[in-house]
This record gives sequence, C-alpha cells and structure tokens, in this order.
Amino acid sequence: MRRVLAWVRRHPFRATVSVLATAFVLLNIAAYRHAAAMTTFVDGAATTDRPERLGVLDRMGVLLSGVEVRRPQNDSTPADFGLAFSTHDVTTSDDVTVELWHVPHDDARGVVVLGHGYSAAKSSVLTNAAALHEMGWASILFDFRGSGGSSGDHTTLGFHECHDVAAAMSFARGWADGRPVVLFGTSMGAAAALRAIAVADVRPDALIVEVPFDRLLNTVRARFELMGVPSWPSAELLVFWGGVQRDLDGFDHDPVRYAESVTCPTLLLHGSEDQRVSVEQIESIHDAFATSQKSLHVFEGLGHEPYAVRRGDEWGGVLRPFLDEVAKGIEGTVRTQQGAPGPRRQDNR
Repeated sequence: MRRVLAWVRRHPFRATVSVLATAFVLLNIAAYRHAAAMTTFVDGAATTDRPERLGVLDRMGVLLSGVEVRRPQNDSTPADFGLAFSTHDVTTSDDVTVELWHVPHDDARGVVVLGHGYSAAKSSVLTNAAALHEMGWASILFDFRGSGGSSGDHTTLGFHECHDVAAAMSFARGWADGRPVVLFGTSMGAAAALRAIAVADVRPDALIVEVPFDRLLNTVRARFELMGVPSWPSAELLVFWGGVQRDLDGFDHDPVRYAESVTCPTLLLHGSEDQRVSVEQIESIHDAFATSQKSLHVFEGLGHEPYAVRRGDEWGGVLRPFLDEVAKGIEGTVRTQQGAPGPRRQDNR
C-alpha cells in the first residue's frame, strides 16, 4: 500500500488518469448490464418495483446489478369482462409472431387497436376495451413482442415494436370493412404507435396516445432521477449500450419527431403529476402533430397510470365525443363517395 501511495505522489497525473479510466470502464460495465436487464424479459423473475417506491438499500442494489423484469403474462381475458373474443396470430415484417384478441361488436362503429405499456401485456388494457365496447366500438388488443402470447423475450421500448403495431393495424383493416380504425397506444405503446405512423406507413383514421415519452433518452434520465442519482452520463451510456444490444439507435427514438408525421385527428392524454414525463414534454409532442385536429387532456392529480381504471368517468367523457366525431367523419366520407352531396368547394382563383 505504501508503494502505491508513493507512486501516486510521484505520478499524480498518471494516477488521476488511471482512476478516471477505471471508473469509466466500470460505469460502462454497469450501463451494459442495466441496458440488458431493462430490455430482457425473464421467465419466473420477480419484477423490480418502480424506482420511486424502492428503499435506499434496494436502490443501491438496483444500481449495482440492474433491474429484473418478469416476462409479462396475461392475467385475464375479455371473457372476464363479459366480452366475446377470438384469438389470432399475425406475423410482422421482421418475422415476429404477435398474438391478438379480437373483441367484436354486433353493431360496431369501427375498431380501436390497443397497444399496452412497458412490462405489461394486452390484458392490461381490457378495461379500455370494455369501456369502448359500451361506446359501440370493437377492439383489437395485442401483445408486443416479448409479452404475453407473442414471440421473443426482448423489448425495444417501442422502436422495433412499430412493426407489431403495423401487423395489428393490418388485421384491423381487414376486419373493419370501411369503418374507421383508431390506433390507441399507452406509454411505450404510444411511442410505438407514433413510430409506426412515421416509419412503417401506418395510417389510422384517428389516433389516441396516452402518456407517451418525448424521447427515449429523457425517459431513461427520469428513471435515474427518480432513484435520486445523477442521470449523466449513466443515462447516455445505458441508451448507447441498449442500442448496441438491440440493434437500434436509441438516441434517435424520438416521438416528438414522429409526431410530425401525424395528420389524422389526434387525442393526447396525460397526468399532471406524472414524474416520468413532464407536461412540457407532452406539450412538445402535441405541438409537433401535423394535424390541426388535435387536443390535449390533462388528468389533474394523476401520474403515469391507467386513466381508464383510475378515473373512468372522466376518461370516457373525453374519449366519447372524440370517437363520435371520428365515426361521423368516416360516415360522411362514405356517403360522399357513394354519390350523396358532399361539402361545397369554393374556388378562390
């Protein structure tokens, strides 16, 4: 030990460089492990609790070893909500098998395609499907890759999941027979929906996005901040190594930019107490939508959580008029195409 201290005193610059290099290597190793853990679902694992709920010792353990995420499973079916349904498998453009539930309606005004959040499965949006059924809408609920009945054991937090969205939307179009198809994504599902529109040529008749993150880097930063530790440079390293492991550019996973491709009527839902995504970040997505038919509803006092479950009456009161307008718009278009008088155009030349 004395020899080491003597060497440090004789070579302070080299000692400093050695310490910093060692710290950098260790930080990269930790980031690599964290990225792998966050994007890998493990059978039988006990999912690590939300960072804001962890005690000090548990947070230290997570920082050292990473999180554990149990492979999400469906804990209920539409039958538990009194809904008839059928199960189908579809294949994505990158050869992933996606399992979906089709919940029909005898007099459907259209169909809503529902994408769930991170570390969840399609059963997590059954409350939404039941409420939509009461409003007269059929629904398609699907498991993202790695979840429920779909293939794989990894997640890319909405990046490659855009292909899952595209496959589910294609199935919905085949069933809808000219009726409107609405895309509804929650959290990670919202990011996947926005990316699907931007890069996978998905064209819904309307879009509902609930608590999307604005950029992947920002949502990873928020996770570190919720654990009470500085996010730099850990968040940047985690996003980098996650991209290497899952074949993507995490710094380019940018729902704000994706929103610029959205031209259909759009409803954006958020909670005023969301600690993962700020109201300002949500507003940046809202402002980026290319459509003029857009609205933002903020649930006061709620955070990053399922609003249909926590505040169903308010949630339904927001969705019902939005979906009514979507249905009327499609019906008007169909009548015009069949020869009924359409809106009068004025030539201002």
